[in-house]
Amino acid sequence: MRFIARILVSGLAVLITSYLLPGVHLQNFITAVWVALLLAVLNTFVKPLLIILTLPITVFTLGLFLLVINAFLILLTSHLISGFQVDGFWWALLFSIILSIISSFFESQRRQAEEEGY
Repeated sequence: MRFIARILVSGLAVLITSYLLPGVHLQNFITAVWVALLLAVLNTFVKPLLIILTLPITVFTLGLFLLVINAFLILLTSHLISGFQVDGFWWALLFSIILSIISSFFESQRRQAEEEGY
């Protein structure tokens, strides 16, 4: 049940981020949930493999190449899900940064509510 709640909250974060960026187009909330679910799967299985394969450049750039990996995963998601479109690499990069900020805010609110007993 907790996983479903996290996917729904992530879908809300995807929806908010898409409204903030003119280069990201999202059809509806259901599409946002599918985007959140696919991003969770890609972050679980594909991202660790990409990190291992690009370890030298990631170390050389002091970890900044991880932003490129995140943008690549956003672009891959936009190609796999109809109703979700990202206009280019820079929009994907900005989308991943803003999505991380919004998701962190939602996660901190969830933890705070959990500590207060809600």
